[in-house]
Amino acid sequence: MNSLRTGILMAAMTGLFLAVGFLLGGTGGMLIAFVIALGMNAFAYWNSDKMVLRMYRARQVDKTSAPALVGIVEQLATNAALPMPRVYVIDDDQPNAFATGRNPENAAVAATTGLLRRLSSEELAGVMAHELAHVKNRDTLTMTITATIAGAISMLANFGLFFGGSRNNPLGFIGVILIMVLAPMAAALVQMAISRTREYAADRMGAEICGQPLWLASALQKIDRAAQGIDNQVAESNPATAHMFIINPLHANQMDGLFTTHPRTANRIERLRQMAEEMGQTAPQTARPWG
Repeated sequence: MNSLRTGILMAAMTGLFLAVGFLLGGTGGMLIAFVIALGMNAFAYWNSDKMVLRMYRARQVDKTSAPALVGIVEQLATNAALPMPRVYVIDDDQPNAFATGRNPENAAVAATTGLLRRLSSEELAGVMAHELAHVKNRDTLTMTITATIAGAISMLANFGLFFGGSRNNPLGFIGVILIMVLAPMAAALVQMAISRTREYAADRMGAEICGQPLWLASALQKIDRAAQGIDNQVAESNPATAHMFIINPLHANQMDGLFTTHPRTANRIERLRQMAEEMGQTAPQTARPWG
């Protein structure tokens, strides 16, 4: 269901791009905007992992420097049939984590020191399983594609300002103004909806990877509560990276509405609890060693 919804949303984004391009720039303007946006996001796709890890001053760790964390990730990667990703730690008191990398062979997972201090090994396994689910689902590629189309729509809107729109626009200059304002906003809404859908999908797959939905549910509850009172200064300065984290690191709107990149945490926890009930689990279990 989540994959179907993502496909429908991406189709809607593509349809919006084609419609805006036809009305504002014609075929030529549409192609120019797409090529420029594709080039910009292709660069980001190949280099975003290095850029974001450097931005957050993440340090790579191994079994010697962080045996518990690396051991958990190694076990989960085996469970998920994934190559072992690079593992990083970020010196930040806000509990949070993210995954990055253009494909499973070039993936990295990062956890903050605040996360490592506050979670049990089982809860940490739930969080890392969620991040590996993003890797397995290739969500980095999905979000790069949507960013490319959203960027192209914004460029087309700018083209409309300079060129006055194409002859295909029946509303004339007023139509150009309306499209310039509404089209980028609509693209951003679809982009956020896709991000929220991928979070739900990663929650479910992450629970399957670690075998315990309630581990992740407990972790999300702790992270959300702690993150609300602790600033992540780097994220606040670079809000475009907020969608990468397991919990929104920004102190903004927490509602599960149109303008958020993350689902409401309570909704995620409820879904995980329902999943646990379906699996016959009523309490978190420690069936295997973690770290």
